[in-house]
Amino acid sequence: MSVLYKANMVRGAEWATFFAERAPELPFRLWPDIGDPSEIRYLVAWVPPDDIATMFPNLELVFSVGAGVDQFDATKVPTHIPLVRMLEPGIAETMVEYVTMSVLALHRDLLHFIAQQKEQVWREIRITPAKRRRVGVMGLGQLGQAALERLKAFEFPLLGWNRSPREIKGVTCYAGADALPEFLAQADILVCLLPLTDETRGILNADLFARLPRGASLVNVGRGPHLVEADFLAALDSGALSGAILDVTDPEPLPAGHPFWGHPRILLTPHNASMTTPDTAVDYVLDVIARHRRGEELPGRVDRTRGY
Repeated sequence: MSVLYKANMVRGAEWATFFAERAPELPFRLWPDIGDPSEIRYLVAWVPPDDIATMFPNLELVFSVGAGVDQFDATKVPTHIPLVRMLEPGIAETMVEYVTMSVLALHRDLLHFIAQQKEQVWREIRITPAKRRRVGVMGLGQLGQAALERLKAFEFPLLGWNRSPREIKGVTCYAGADALPEFLAQADILVCLLPLTDETRGILNADLFARLPRGASLVNVGRGPHLVEADFLAALDSGALSGAILDVTDPEPLPAGHPFWGHPRILLTPHNASMTTPDTAVDYVLDVIARHRRGEELPGRVDRTRGY
């Protein structure tokens, strides 16, 4: 009975050290050194091997090393094997930092001042009090709720939208497609933290941008395919959007010469808004394994019908 890790090998070495300290009785292997395939019970991966069902006949759990599972072809993971998202606290903390940084940067017009600096000229931009800048978060899972909790300190009016209903103290929450227009109409800064599913692919499109307050700004820390590029660029050019911070693109990385690279109202980062922390991730994986052995409900288990 062993654990197989198939992701970033540098961080994998850290995983191996923590496993040796905290679960020495559970062999831990780094891909491609799989040993006896029949001994692999738990797989931790960013992208699993294509023939997972036949390669590991006794597999019991599959963990995504990240918070999302859209990189998985779920049809290749047998339905009797639970697929588990990474819910370790390091992912949430780093995402909260990034969202807070981005919201404050857009709130205080940082992109405009960066452009002015390049022009070597200053033009006054009046400061809008935080109490008058409404921040809306799409996706109220672990990451969305954590980000909203941190943003409360700045006294932004906070809104949240989710597929299913949520109640969050200090946040005006909306749920379902029918409530989306009312939510969007109030979002001066829109943060996308949605999972990527067939329903959410392309959701950041011309229709959505038209429903935002004119001159709104965008933070996309979901997935690149959420965004319809042509609609997004048109919204920036028309003034429907005043600026955006994108941590995700499609593809990643963008090719040389892509219009996002040099756009004065787009700030790009290389999909590093959040990152799994090996120390706390190992504790999370061991906890889920223990729950599985006891026959308990598994935190982070993916609902195959919803895709997250």
